[in-house]
Amino acid sequence: MISKEEIAHVAALSRLKFSEEELEMFTPQMDDIIAMAGQLQEVDTTDVVPTNLIVDEVNVFRNDEVEKMQTREELLKNVPETKDGLIRVPSIIDKEDDNQ
Repeated sequence: MISKEEIAHVAALSRLKFSEEELEMFTPQMDDIIAMAGQLQEVDTTDVVPTNLIVDEVNVFRNDEVEKMQTREELLKNVPETKDGLIRVPSIIDKEDDNQ
């Protein structure tokens, strides 16, 4: 049986924080998951052919062929905002986070 301390340890390694109530709830659930994995270990698969791929497709990628691309000027006509010949996008990182 897995303990609350083990759940808390794995959570800390995963950088997750659980309340005491969540630990109480997750401990028996994790026990059930581990028990199910144990049941799967007991299944006899001696005559089962290992499966790596479900489909027979080998290579579904297109040929790598050179195509005419837009010029920089044509591309920049389609963007809402540019600066110094580059595409300007909204900032997604707070300046306060830069120090971490």
